Amino acid sequence: MKNKEETLRNSREFRVVYDGGKSFANKYLVLFFKENGLTYNRVGFVTTKKLGNSVTRNKFKRRLKEAYRKHKDRVKKGYDIILLSRAGAGEIDYRQIESALKHIMKISSLAVKER
Repeated sequence: MKNKEETLRNSREFRVVYDGGKSFANKYLVLFFKENGLTYNRVGFVTTKKLGNSVTRNKFKRRLKEAYRKHKDRVKKGYDIILLSRAGAGEIDYRQIESALKHIMKISSLAVKER
């Protein structure tokens, strides 16, 4: 996610997605999304204090960002997306984060169908 345009930055942008978007959840993540009318996705990553101390939260966020970066070409374009961590997600490893991300994208119908 090198482009600044691909990131949700201020609280107003987050509030629009929270209030007007759809949400899906699994054991480790909550996904909020709303169409943005653009040709690309904008993403925000949120970790709550329930996840653990700042080291744990930042480690989880880095892993989640990497999992999204790795799979962002398989996500439908034109959405604002927020990925929020749930309590208990701090103890899982990268493979489980990646699996949870794929699962939540699939159930939300944001994943592009692969041939």
